[in-house]
Amino acid sequence: MKLDPLDLKNISSLTLAHYNEHAEHFWEGTKDHDVGQNIAALLKYIEGKSPYTILDFGCGPGRDLKVFTELGHIAIGLEGAPRFVEMARSHTGCEVWHQDFLGLDLPHEYFDGIFANASLFHVPGSELPRVLTELCNTLKPGGVLFSSNPRGNDEEGWTHGRYGVYHDIERWRGYMAAAEFVEITHYYRPVGRPCAQQPWFASVWRKVGE
Repeated sequence: MKLDPLDLKNISSLTLAHYNEHAEHFWEGTKDHDVGQNIAALLKYIEGKSPYTILDFGCGPGRDLKVFTELGHIAIGLEGAPRFVEMARSHTGCEVWHQDFLGLDLPHEYFDGIFANASLFHVPGSELPRVLTELCNTLKPGGVLFSSNPRGNDEEGWTHGRYGVYHDIERWRGYMAAAEFVEITHYYRPVGRPCAQQPWFASVWRKVGE
């Protein structure tokens, strides 16, 4: 779906406004979610000596940012919703960058890993190749990206005040390969349920070494 600059501006502003408006409710509803499987999946495949420098992409109020820090890693959050930025800084004491997903300003080859848990699906399909390339560029050679997205059949549009893209596995693989990532593994969540009751698709990718 091709979107013009005004469309993209509206997507960002309205989606972020939704999160700002519901920030406290979102925190209460998600602060106890167990995503330990996802955190472990990222850390398992990062090579080199710990502690790792990790970008929590779309860190929200800071739940997972705090976990990475408690595990001894250097964790930096990135978040577009101003209220979430404030909450994440307060809850974790970590550095949190206030950046829109569609207007990133990232250092070159800085991070060992990127944790994109329930965040990249907010990037419109037309902009995803560029955003994934920017994320690839901010990883060190051989660095690892984890993503978790709601499953779908490539539907794209508005749901409950937020813009999202609901990828299938093959389309997602195409996006990631084009950005010079190679697949390490993937799985569906929540674990232990029948496939029809696993709405989340998690995957781990390595930046092609230089």
